[in-house]
Amino acid sequence: MKNVRALVLVDLQNDFLPGGALGVPDGDAVIPIANKLQRLPFDVIVATQDWHPRDHGSFAPNHRGRTPGEIVNLNGLRQVLWPVHCVQNTRGAEFAPALDVSRVDRIIHKGTDPWIDSYSTFFDNGHRKSTGLERYLKSRGVTDVYLMGLATDYCVKFSALDARLLGFNVHVIEDGCRGINLRHGDVDTALEQMRRAGAEITRSTRVLSTFKAAGLKPAVRRAVRRARRKVVITKPTKIHLRRKKAASKR
Repeated sequence: MKNVRALVLVDLQNDFLPGGALGVPDGDAVIPIANKLQRLPFDVIVATQDWHPRDHGSFAPNHRGRTPGEIVNLNGLRQVLWPVHCVQNTRGAEFAPALDVSRVDRIIHKGTDPWIDSYSTFFDNGHRKSTGLERYLKSRGVTDVYLMGLATDYCVKFSALDARLLGFNVHVIEDGCRGINLRHGDVDTALEQMRRAGAEITRSTRVLSTFKAAGLKPAVRRAVRRARRKVVITKPTKIHLRRKKAASKR
């Protein structure tokens, strides 16, 4: 069976770069790696965006007297409070200016519901709604998901865990990620959790070598007009809810 490979660029947005509202230390260092990897002949390339309404419940200013880093209960789930970031249709939510998006086949928006956060690129934090990424990747026959982006200990980690739950082979490109490390050791813990779930922790140089060894040549540059790029909006999914119940019985 032929492996069908997807590269998923996780939240490479202005607000997550150094100087942004929720800047990830050294986050801008992953942009050249994202651009280089996109030149490989991946069958599918997806980019995700945090896409929050201004009244999102994960924003500390929306909770009187609370500050970023505190924990609250949001709609029945444990929620870390963050600074206001990646608000829909603002510069902070835009992709990093240096990121080449001309090869991106699909953009996925997440975190659009004000009552629940969405670290994973596949589901919200309660697995109540789907972003549409699973459906899209499976419609393209994807078997292997390569993840890179921001941040290692949140959106990359939960994306990797969900991708494994959904049956994908997962490859996390460690040097293409940077972490928040809200608590010391969070990044190391996240890498170990992903590894235990069956994800391969790899590096961009190894990915390049793997493609070369397989005789896969760099893709010819594709000019993808913005008007043709499709945005998938978060939608409820009953299919996953049934899967979750089945998994809880195991």
